[in-house]
Amino acid sequence: MKHYTDLFLDFDDTLYDTHGNAEIALRELFDALHLAQYFPVPQVFYDEYWKANIDLWTRYSRGEITRDYLIVERFRRPFSFGDGLEPTEQYCLEASDLFLDFCSNKPGLVDGAKELMDYLRTKGYRMHMCSNGFHEVQYKKLRACELFDYFDTIILSEDAGYNKPAPGYFDYALQQTGAHRESTLMIGDNLQTDILGAMRAGLDAAYFNRFPDYPAEEPVDYEVTALTELMTIL
Repeated sequence: MKHYTDLFLDFDDTLYDTHGNAEIALRELFDALHLAQYFPVPQVFYDEYWKANIDLWTRYSRGEITRDYLIVERFRRPFSFGDGLEPTEQYCLEASDLFLDFCSNKPGLVDGAKELMDYLRTKGYRMHMCSNGFHEVQYKKLRACELFDYFDTIILSEDAGYNKPAPGYFDYALQQTGAHRESTLMIGDNLQTDILGAMRAGLDAAYFNRFPDYPAEEPVDYEVTALTELMTIL
């Protein structure tokens, strides 16, 4: 088994249950903005939000859109399905601020995340969080879920000047952490941004496949369907 000294760990939906926490936050947002007067059922809003969010984050990771565009558009699109709702830019920004505030205070973790992090710490790995998430939100999430102190370094794309999967992101992460390419393992749930991005940058990568009905489409170094399976690798 190859020996690693440094671990690059994706955060959202790898350790932190971003989707689950966001679903709770969306319900809170729906109530806070009294959206029931515009939507016949809440599910219409929820479904359209997730459809927009997935598309926009994919485009953001490719560098096709800006952060500011994502923040507005992911609410403008679902709001446009509300009868009589006018999704102005200001309204969308206010909704985004409220939603992110709700999200960032949620503590929910992916199953096995705390157990894995405790294990990795006892093994003496240097651990570095690698995320495309927004600066003002990620630090709040880290503290809310009590994982902040596990990380030696936090590498955010806004600081790097590149989004995963760009090679420049991983080069920046190596530079900031002092990690060596040949002894660093990237762990993440997104096949494109985390895994294939890291492998193209010359790093080994472990794909956390939370939905095993969809196995990796390309060869990867490691693939697990539960976080605790990583203990057999590390």
